[in-house]
Amino acid sequence: MENKTAWDKYKQKDLKELERVSEGYKKFLDDGKTERECVKQTIAMAKAAGYVELDEALKKGAPKEGDKFYTVCMGKTLALFRMGSKDLTEGMNILGAHIDSPRLDVKQNPLYETDGLAYLDTHYYGGIKKYQWITQPMAIHGTVALKDGSCKEVRIGEDETDPVFCFTDLLIHLSAERQQKKAADVITGEGLDLLVGNRPLAKSKLSKDEKEAVKANVLAFLKEKYGMEEADLLSAELEIVPAGHARDCGFDRSMILAYGQDDRVCAYTSVLAMLDENAKVGKTACCLIVDKEEIGSVGATGMTSLFFENTIAKLMEALGKDVYSATRKCLANSSMLSSDVSAGFDPLYADAYEKRSSAFLSRGLAFNKFTGARGKSGSNDANAEYVAQIRRIMDDANVSYQFCELGKVDVGGGGTIAYIMAVYCMNVIDSGVAVLSMHAPYEVTSKADVYEAYKGYRAFLLNA
Repeated sequence: MENKTAWDKYKQKDLKELERVSEGYKKFLDDGKTERECVKQTIAMAKAAGYVELDEALKKGAPKEGDKFYTVCMGKTLALFRMGSKDLTEGMNILGAHIDSPRLDVKQNPLYETDGLAYLDTHYYGGIKKYQWITQPMAIHGTVALKDGSCKEVRIGEDETDPVFCFTDLLIHLSAERQQKKAADVITGEGLDLLVGNRPLAKSKLSKDEKEAVKANVLAFLKEKYGMEEADLLSAELEIVPAGHARDCGFDRSMILAYGQDDRVCAYTSVLAMLDENAKVGKTACCLIVDKEEIGSVGATGMTSLFFENTIAKLMEALGKDVYSATRKCLANSSMLSSDVSAGFDPLYADAYEKRSSAFLSRGLAFNKFTGARGKSGSNDANAEYVAQIRRIMDDANVSYQFCELGKVDVGGGGTIAYIMAVYCMNVIDSGVAVLSMHAPYEVTSKADVYEAYKGYRAFLLNA
């Protein structure tokens, strides 16, 4: 079966709504290049839509139909809820996406000087092709926690008046030997040190024993700007990300070129679907945006943590139910779209794809019945009955959609948070937007797919 491009069905009012969603999405990408920034944005959006922090909401009594609230875990993971008319033990309709993206993290003892240049030592996060990150303008985003309990937000490289940073490369004239190496070995992980300075601190400001004047100048900047010492880098979370804004791509402005679209394209459309839908829901609607998916969904803010389960238990306790059994019933009776991106078919690299089972740009929301690698290893495999239900929901809402796999069977593979949630015996299927150049510093999506994802997620929350 060949799916048609979604562009062919749009009327003027559809195109106007598509641009509204796309422009909001680009702003979300610009303002949210880290997990903390995405959560902060989402909280602001939720409050504007009438959502209240969960603990504050529960002070007014047990949750009831129509109540809207949110809860946050460590500033990096967030859950939104809109209570439905049905009892919570009958389950929820859940959208779940992740907001972490591949990047370079600054190490805890990172700053050094050598041969008149100052660098920050980094450790890459998630799966990257290291050579792609060289000689690109980079920005530094993150948080520095000081011993007095205060935190300083860092964001350098995004304003037009800001400096930017970069990872350097060896000039072509001296690269004959290096170019014979495998692509994975041309740049090593330890070779990804960020160039941050060259100017020495004025001699009048140097301490008597200071021999690293360029490093001292960097530290002087950090002291003046953020009130921090070198030791405070021990308690910092600083992320190196591509500098610059999300941009329309193509003569026809039909696509979006930006950093971090895996998986913020699904996170934004899920959140927007949740906040824009004001119709009454039967099952309680829930939207999760989580951290750490790119490194296995581990840790306190990853999907394998008990944050979500504990939140449901808190709701059950507030409702006066037996917490253990009611929580188990709720989760088992829930349905979920694990909202994560799919590999868009790229004709320039067609040999990596099986064309009949690929996701194509502009053909709508992409469903993966299963993910994993090779023999479906590490995969959630959605039940046929659930797939049929999803097809009905999408068709009834006139959502363009496609079913796909992640490349040829033995070429590679990947995973999502779907298998983690399926542990509760809930129905889960992967759904998302097709992406070109996934995990590169700049990724490409179709505005049509972004819009169809938004429409599909709204339909799911209402009708699953």
